[in-house]
Amino acid sequence: MVEVVEAALPDKYENMSEWYSEILDRAEIIDIRYGVKGFVVYRPFGMTIMKNIIKLYEEELEKTGHQPFLFPVVIPEKNLRMEKEHIKGFEGEVFWIEKGGYTPLEERLALRPTSETAIYPIYALWFSSYKELPFKGYQTCAVYRYETKATRPLLRGREFLWIETHNLYFTEKEARDQTIEDAEIFYRVTTEKLGIPFIHLKREEYDKFPGAVDTYAFDTLLPDGRVLQIGTTHYLGTNFTKVFNVQVHDEEGKLVNPHSTCYGIGLSRILASILLVHGDEYGAVLPFEIAPIQVAIIPIYKSGYSNEKIDKYCEKIYSELKGQGFKVVFDNSEKTPGEKYYYYDMRGVPFRIEIGPREVDTNKVTVFRRDIRQRKTIPYEKLIEHIQKEARDILRNLREKAEKRLRENIIEVNSKEELIKTYREHGRKIYKVYFCGRKECADEIKEALDGLETRGKPLNLEGEGPCIWCGKPGHICYLAKAY
Repeated sequence: MVEVVEAALPDKYENMSEWYSEILDRAEIIDIRYGVKGFVVYRPFGMTIMKNIIKLYEEELEKTGHQPFLFPVVIPEKNLRMEKEHIKGFEGEVFWIEKGGYTPLEERLALRPTSETAIYPIYALWFSSYKELPFKGYQTCAVYRYETKATRPLLRGREFLWIETHNLYFTEKEARDQTIEDAEIFYRVTTEKLGIPFIHLKREEYDKFPGAVDTYAFDTLLPDGRVLQIGTTHYLGTNFTKVFNVQVHDEEGKLVNPHSTCYGIGLSRILASILLVHGDEYGAVLPFEIAPIQVAIIPIYKSGYSNEKIDKYCEKIYSELKGQGFKVVFDNSEKTPGEKYYYYDMRGVPFRIEIGPREVDTNKVTVFRRDIRQRKTIPYEKLIEHIQKEARDILRNLREKAEKRLRENIIEVNSKEELIKTYREHGRKIYKVYFCGRKECADEIKEALDGLETRGKPLNLEGEGPCIWCGKPGHICYLAKAY
C-alpha cells in the first residue's frame, strides 16, 4: 500500500491565517463552503468539541444558580428601539426580516444580535416582588450580526454561538458582585479546564457594551500577537429595567426597578482559541476533557505474526477503556499506521495506543502522548491509572505554556516615544501603559500605530501616572491589536 504524505502545515507563528485555515479543513472542524459570507457549517468532529465546551460552561453556570431558558430568535423592531444607546450600538449590524412569504410584515423583526430587548419585556411579566429575586437565567444560542469588517471563521462571523446570562438583583451591590462571579466562572472553565489564559479588563467608557454602566472583558492572545475578546460581562444598572418597565415591590410595597447584568461567553471564539493557542505543526492539540476521541488504539501488524492475536489484545484494551468511560476508538482499518498517526495527530487526540507483537507478548501497551509527542511503554494493568494521570498533566502543560507566552508578550512602556519605537521594533504585542481614558487619545494612538487599540484597565493592576499620549493623569491600560 502506498502511504499518502500530506503537505506540512505552515508555521503557526509566521503565518497564523494559513495555518488556521488548514487546521479547520484538515481536522474537519468546520466547512466554510456554505455559500453565505460569514456563515459556516460545524462538521461532526467540530460540533462534538463544541458540545463538550458548552457542557462545561452550562454545568458551572447551573452550579452557581443559573437556570436555562430559550427565547425566540426574532425581536420586534419596537423592542430593539426602546433603549436608545443599545440600538445606536447595534442598528448597523442588524439582520431584518421584512416579509413572511410574499406578505410584508406589519412590523420588521430583527434576528437576535443580543437578547436584552427580547428578554426584559418578559421579565416585566414574570416578576413583581423583591422576594422573587435574585433571578439568574441563561441561554445557549446563536446570535446574528451583519459584520461589516472582513469575516474570519469562528473569530469574526455573522452567525456565532454563545451563552448569554441575564440576571436581576434587588440591589446594586448584588449585581456588581455578579460580574465578579462571572469572571470566576470564566476562569474556572476557560483557564482551569480548557487551558486558555486571558486578561480581565474594564473597558473604557467609549468602548462599553451599548446601554451598559460598566463593561468587563476577557481577552486572550493569539499566535499572531493580536488579542481576541472571548467573553464579556456587563453591569447594566437599571437602564434596561426602567425602559422595559421591569418593576418589583420592595419591603415597603414601593415599586422599584431591579438592577441587572448580562454575561456573554463567546463559544465560537473559544473553540478558535483552543485550536490557535494549543495547536502545533502537527495539527490541533485538545484538552482531554473536550476531545471527541480521547484515545485511539492503533494495531501494528507484522508479517509472520498473527493479526488476529493483535486485534484480540486491542479489543481487550478497547473494552477496558470504554468501561472506564473514556472516548476511545480501535482503528483496524486498512490505512497504514503512518496515515492513522497523521489522522489522529491532526485532530488533537490526546493519546494513541500502539499495539504490535512486542506489546502482545509482554502484556504491555505503548502510549503516545500528543501534546509532548512522547511514547512510553507500560504494563497493561497500569494503563487506566496512566491515562488518568497524564490527562491531568496534558491540561497543566497546555495551560502553563499558554500562560508563559501571554506573560512574555506584555511589554511595559513609559513614554510616547518609547511606545512608538517599541511598536516599530516588536509589532503586535500587548503594551502596558498609562492612559487618560479619553477617546481622542485612543483614536490618535490607533491611527498612528496601525490599529493599536486601547483594550481597557486590567482588573488585577492598580496605579496612576501620566497618559502615554497626552500627559494628563491616567490609569494602567493595555494596548493591543484585536480581531
